[in-house]
Amino acid sequence: MSKKDITIDHALRATWQAIIKMYNEQAAKLDSTMATGFALLSIDPEEGTPSTALGPRMGMEATSLSRTLKSMEERGLIERKPNPADGRGVLIFLTEFGKENRDFSKDRVLKFNEAVRANIDAEKVDHFFEVIHVINDLIQNKKIYNTSETTIKQ
Repeated sequence: MSKKDITIDHALRATWQAIIKMYNEQAAKLDSTMATGFALLSIDPEEGTPSTALGPRMGMEATSLSRTLKSMEERGLIERKPNPADGRGVLIFLTEFGKENRDFSKDRVLKFNEAVRANIDAEKVDHFFEVIHVINDLIQNKKIYNTSETTIKQ
């Protein structure tokens, strides 16, 4: 398949799948997953993070996040504490073990970014971020599909 034949969404999806596989291979060294590493990086290591803020921050649905947090708690990576600012809320804190795993995850992300930046001109990386920004804008502001389009009738 030539570059012209590959759709943009296919290139993004295939690349993201390769990144997931790479991160999961690294996370497996700690008997973990990329999702857990991402959660560790999304939790403030000093102040904790409200559980309600994690889903939007990570782009995860509540049920997936709930399973991930339950697993992390069982593994001793996090602990839940009542939120003093909101009696109904819960803050998620990293344990010392969680902080160690977070450091490992952060190192993996930084190494990936360093390797990409070392192999691609800074101008091209800037263009990549410009393209990603436009794609996100087109999607978020519903500029691709007309909302008045009708659905296919069967």
